[in-house]
Amino acid sequence: MKLVPLLTATSLALSALPAMAQTAAIDSSALVQASVEMSNTPDELVKTIASMPEYVEAFQNAFPGENDPVNFDNFAAAIEQFEATLITPNSPFDRFLAGDDSAMSEQQMRGLQAFMETGCTACHYGINLGGQDYYPFGLVAKPGAEILPAGDTGRFEVTNTVDDEYVFRAAPLRNVALTAPYFHSGVVWDLREAVQIMSSSQLGTELNEAQVDDIVAFLGAVTGEQPLIEHPILPVRTQETPLPAPM
Repeated sequence: MKLVPLLTATSLALSALPAMAQTAAIDSSALVQASVEMSNTPDELVKTIASMPEYVEAFQNAFPGENDPVNFDNFAAAIEQFEATLITPNSPFDRFLAGDDSAMSEQQMRGLQAFMETGCTACHYGINLGGQDYYPFGLVAKPGAEILPAGDTGRFEVTNTVDDEYVFRAAPLRNVALTAPYFHSGVVWDLREAVQIMSSSQLGTELNEAQVDDIVAFLGAVTGEQPLIEHPILPVRTQETPLPAPM
């Protein structure tokens, strides 16, 4: 798959993006510059892209009419448009919400009922079943250090506010069956175990075996269709391509 049609198909001018998409483009540009991520600069990145004729041609095709299409804003817009294709629609749960009563199995339906009745939706709600808010991990009973290391104090490390000790983002649960390991320590590889830990530490509830199985089955129902990504043929660096700065 050649780069030019890929970039052309996935790039739009930033001014045409809605507010949420502009936020995604800003996030893309911020990650490139973050010292703990790519630790790059806009000028260095533009020099790198402009040093390879294939990229220059791709940007000219993707942003026609611009005198100098190889710029940092267009780079961020192109990345954002690619990220916008990374969606996983049409899960059984999506089809159920759209009115298809046969989309989920009986066990998945029982799991949905248990998920709501035990209080999981207090934190995991909305289109992504979470991801919007921050909550203490161990709201009822703090899990052991093997699950929540004592030194991992969550948002407190950013805010230095006592109320933010061991406060973390409630993870979105879409595709959670595919995204092990779980928790911030990454030590739990079994979704069933993760459900049991969350029910006791966050809700103070000890689920029976059938309830755990049902909730795990429901969480499998929020797995959507995975995007197909064709890896492009990338341009080769030239003598003008800047070398990465030593870390």
